Amino acid sequence: MSEVWLRSNRRVLILAMVPVAALGLLGLAFSMSDGSSLTWGLGIVCLAVAGLLLAGLAYQWIQPRITYRNGQVLFFLKAGGPIVVPVQVVEAFFLGQGPAELPVSNDNQTKTVNLIARLSQRHPQWLCRDVKQALGEWSEGYITIRGIWCEPLTSETIRRLNHRLHEVLQEQSEG
Repeated sequence: MSEVWLRSNRRVLILAMVPVAALGLLGLAFSMSDGSSLTWGLGIVCLAVAGLLLAGLAYQWIQPRITYRNGQVLFFLKAGGPIVVPVQVVEAFFLGQGPAELPVSNDNQTKTVNLIARLSQRHPQWLCRDVKQALGEWSEGYITIRGIWCEPLTSETIRRLNHRLHEVLQEQSEG
């Protein structure tokens, strides 16, 4: 079982669920109306689309951004499975700032607070990885997780992450 270190941004997911739920209710109303078969069919299509979208959002709800399991830190920054990094490679977490990379924004000036994970330079195999750009970047031994897509990033969040990282590294060195 994985220990969740950083969750996804559930506030954004709740906001995304509102129009999807409205689409589902509209589909339900159409499918239950005494109208034509076209209205009924449109209602069923709306219900199916809303169901698929809600399932995708529910998956994102439970999908964390960072977890820890058996000496490995798992970064969920791409489609499919996580990128698994040995905990000894992760040196620290800190706050940064960068572009929000919002899909609806043409303005590259929109900034967000980001989480940065610094990786050891002694392990060059972890310097770069391909990740979904909307979620973050991974280059030159630094992993950037865009704050818009994870739980609120505060100094307390960073303190908690670094404290847990230190504890895990101590446990490994003792064991």
